[in-house]
Amino acid sequence: MSKLIKTDTEYKDWIIELKQRIRKSQIKAAVKVNSELLNLYWHLGQEIVKLKAEVKWGNNVMSQISQDLNNEFSDMKGFSETNLRYIKRFYLFYSQGSSIQPQLEAKLEAEEYYSIQPQAGAELDLAIFSIPWGHQKHIITKAESTNEALFYVHKTIEHGWSRNVLMNFMSAQLYQTQGKSITNFTNTLPDIQSDLAQQTLKDPYKLDFLTLREGYLEKELEDALTDNITKFLLELGSGFAYVGRQVRLDVGGDEFFIDLLFYHLKLRSYIVLELKTGAFVPEYVSKLGFYVSAVNHQMKHPQDNPTIGLLICKNKNNVVAQYTLDATNVPIGISEYELSELMPKDFKGSLPSIEDIENELKSE
Repeated sequence: MSKLIKTDTEYKDWIIELKQRIRKSQIKAAVKVNSELLNLYWHLGQEIVKLKAEVKWGNNVMSQISQDLNNEFSDMKGFSETNLRYIKRFYLFYSQGSSIQPQLEAKLEAEEYYSIQPQAGAELDLAIFSIPWGHQKHIITKAESTNEALFYVHKTIEHGWSRNVLMNFMSAQLYQTQGKSITNFTNTLPDIQSDLAQQTLKDPYKLDFLTLREGYLEKELEDALTDNITKFLLELGSGFAYVGRQVRLDVGGDEFFIDLLFYHLKLRSYIVLELKTGAFVPEYVSKLGFYVSAVNHQMKHPQDNPTIGLLICKNKNNVVAQYTLDATNVPIGISEYELSELMPKDFKGSLPSIEDIENELKSE
C-alpha cells in the first residue's frame, strides 16, 4: 500500500508542497528566534547603560552579572562577560544615531557617555534585529558610523550574506567605494536604471588578491584577473556574471576585441569592461563607447537594457573624467583600481631554477 501511495502523482505533489511549507516555517521560526534574541540583548544593554552599572557597582559588575545570569539560565548561551560587553556596545552604537567608532570603547566606559540618551525623534531601524548576532558583532566592531553599519545590515538581508562574505565586503570597504565611480548615467540612462547602475559600480576597485611585477602590462593585468575571476567577481559585487575575455567583434569586416565582457543580472544589461594600467586620458572613452555601441547592435536582445561601459584605470583626474563623459551619450563609468605591493621586475630571475635546486641537493 505504501508503495502505491508513493507513486501516486497527487500524493507526491502534496508531500513536496508540505515539505516546502514546513521548511518555510522553520526559516520563519529561526528568524523569529533571532529577532527575539536581539531584542533581549537590546533591552539588556539598555538597562546596563541606563543604570550606569559599572559606575554604580564598579568595573567587576559585568562579571557578576554574567555569573548571576548563567546560574539562573544555565541552558542559555550568550551571558558571558565578553558577550555582555558586546551587548552594551550594540545598544550604545545604534541608540546614538550618529558616528560612534569602535575604537572609542574605552571611552564608552566613562560616565559622560552613559548620560547620553537616544536622539529625540530618531527612529530605530528594526532591520538590526533581523541578522544573526555573529554578523551584528562584526558590524558594530568594524563600522565607523551607524550609516555604515546599517548599509551592511541591509546588504546582508538583501543578499543573504554569510558572516565570511560580510567580513570580506567590509574588509574591501564596500560602503566607502560603492556608487563612487564617475559616470554620466543620469544623462544617458532611464532614472530607475541610472540609480541602480550608479550604485553597482565602485571606485576604487581593490585588487589586492593579485600578484604582479613592477612595470606590468595590460595583458598581464588581464591575465591575472581572469586567473582569479572568482575573486574579481566578488570585488565587482553582486549580480555580475562573467561572459568572456577578448570577446571578438566583427564590425564591417574589421576585428575588434573587448578586454572583458560581463552581464549584470539585476541591471539586465551587458557591461563592457576595459582595463588601463596608466592614468585616464579622454581618448579611452571614445574607444569604449564604440565597443558599447557594437555590443548593443550585435549582442543585446530586445529585452535587455542598454549596454554600459566601465573603464578601470590606475588613476584619473576626476574633473577631466567628468568633462569627457559629459561629451558622450553612451553610458560609461570610470573608476580606479588599487594593488598591493608589486614584485621587482627581476624577482623571477633571482629565484633558483629547478636545476639549481637539484644540483644543490646532490652536492649535499
